[in-house]
Amino acid sequence: MKKYIMALDAGTTSNRCILFDKNGNICSVSQREFTQMYPHSGWVEHDPYEIFNIMLGVARDAILKAGAQAEEIAAVGITNQRETTVVWDKNTAQPVYNAIVWQCRRTAEYCQRLEQWGWGEKIQKKTGLKLDAYFSATKIKWILDHVEGAREKAERGELLFGTIETWLIWKLTKGRIHITDYTNASRTMLYNIFECRWDQELLDLFQIPVSMLPEVKNSSEIYGCTAPEFFGSEIRIAGAAGDQQAALFGQQCFQPGMVKCTYGTGGFLLMNTGYKPEMSSNGLVTTIGWGIKNEITYALEGSVMIAGAVIQWLRDELHLIDSAADTEYLASKVKDTNGAYLVPAFVGLGAPYWNSYARGVFVGLSRGVNKSHMVRAALESMAFQANDVIQAMREDTGMDMNLIRIDGGAGSNNLLAQMQADFSNISVVRPACVETTALGAAYLAGLAAGFWDSLRDIQKHVQENRSFYPQMDQNIRKKKLDDWKKAVKCASYLTTL
Repeated sequence: MKKYIMALDAGTTSNRCILFDKNGNICSVSQREFTQMYPHSGWVEHDPYEIFNIMLGVARDAILKAGAQAEEIAAVGITNQRETTVVWDKNTAQPVYNAIVWQCRRTAEYCQRLEQWGWGEKIQKKTGLKLDAYFSATKIKWILDHVEGAREKAERGELLFGTIETWLIWKLTKGRIHITDYTNASRTMLYNIFECRWDQELLDLFQIPVSMLPEVKNSSEIYGCTAPEFFGSEIRIAGAAGDQQAALFGQQCFQPGMVKCTYGTGGFLLMNTGYKPEMSSNGLVTTIGWGIKNEITYALEGSVMIAGAVIQWLRDELHLIDSAADTEYLASKVKDTNGAYLVPAFVGLGAPYWNSYARGVFVGLSRGVNKSHMVRAALESMAFQANDVIQAMREDTGMDMNLIRIDGGAGSNNLLAQMQADFSNISVVRPACVETTALGAAYLAGLAAGFWDSLRDIQKHVQENRSFYPQMDQNIRKKKLDDWKKAVKCASYLTTL
């Protein structure tokens, strides 16, 4: 009897495996962080082999913790940090370079040149995306241009490209399956989301051979099976989605107009826009929410580059806290930030500003600002940035949103959730299971494998943990939002120094 769905959640700083039962309950969890590499300012890399080995390790560990057998697992669903780029030799299975992470800004100058040459609008009309170093296309080109012999191998059809889920599926199937899903394809800046195909004009622009690209599949579909030696017997791989689309699905935002916010390493807000793509005039991107039975659901998205990563910065670089849990305690010791604002533009600013050259600033500092004020300012920065995206969504859609669903590691922070409700003047709902990214991957795989029958079957299992409602005085809210905008201008001003 099939008892579990396995979700492999390949995040930006850690990998985890979660086994869910039919009621959507977590049965076991295993998680491990992996190495972050910063070769130069603004560059971010990962080791693809380390990612795979750690993922394999946590998957085996989660099975062991649950006392499960591979035969009891109905299917595997995979969700992943999006845009992060791996290029490997299909004959030797060796990556030709480290994975270039979505946060990496090494190709920002090239993107700026393309914008000056008039490609920005054309790329957005094809892909729904802003022309930015965030996405995969320029990362692939960089590898082909800078790794000795890579372009020649690519032209001979010897190299493969994939985002992290593609790499994991290829490795788990021992090189038998080279696929991606609609959501991850839509984040490459090479995929025409309106015609659902790799775009040859863009491939020519970035000089990327089509032979490198994976086959695009539904987000919920049986792709194949893991090699039996990994888990003792084969397990079907039946779902894949980029982490933010998986969270949208896991939050059960199945109806147009529903919005979720994930506080992960970055901050990501997505709105389901239904079967019709909604183009943005306010710095958001149009993307694919998921594809099921070749029917595409679109989404409007705003991506914040640094959200939960600011908490890691407080812990690892400033040593102001020992753990993420300390932030709520310390920030609650003070009633406000004493006039201080943190703009964590460590790798530039994402939506709705799209300024690759902005850098982080702490402004409004006075002699009275202490550790608690600084920690509170860091939490506020996450809510301020998410609010910028919420306002852009309101302007793009004309909808007066009154509810947002939150998740992600920092989503468990009650003070942050209340800040979000106050700054955005919106009700905030947190589900009982904040691991909605993994849960979304599990739902997608479970639907394909028959573990769940339908979306209605999934909806039976929704559980709310807590709701937060706006409490801030309107005048105070306006003052804080105005001051935040001034702080953002300071971060942007650094680009001219």
